[in-house]
Amino acid sequence: MRIAIASDHAAIELKTALREWLIEEGHEVADLGPDGPESVDYPDYGYRLAEVIAEGTAERGVALCGSGIGISMAVNRNAAVRCALVSEPLSAALAREHNDANVIAMGARLIGRDMAVACLESFLAGDFAGGRHQRRVDKLGAPPFLSDRIEPHQ
Repeated sequence: MRIAIASDHAAIELKTALREWLIEEGHEVADLGPDGPESVDYPDYGYRLAEVIAEGTAERGVALCGSGIGISMAVNRNAAVRCALVSEPLSAALAREHNDANVIAMGARLIGRDMAVACLESFLAGDFAGGRHQRRVDKLGAPPFLSDRIEPHQ
């Protein structure tokens, strides 16, 4: 599988470790940077990752920053991308199964290498279940005006 990975400066070590693991597992990896520990802005790398996923250059993506929060927000600005912030393997599996996530985000300051590998392994092994979930995923790519779609609660 072709996988794109990007981080900010806070997650450079985790990005390197995950890139090496992915290559050992036989995946083709596009490292979108950064290349060193100098301070960078996570939105720049999140936007770049989202663009690569949206255009189909990579099938899956891994977004990393200190907490995982900021870069996941940046990635999710692209309507063609569904990025899930995960911290353990079950949420990574469910992100694929129920949400057809094509990117996962993790926080390098919050998750260790072994747990990050376990999350990534679970994410890559999972398949989208489709069925009732497809309708919901379709709505993620084209959000309607909420007032037009949600019935008042009775």
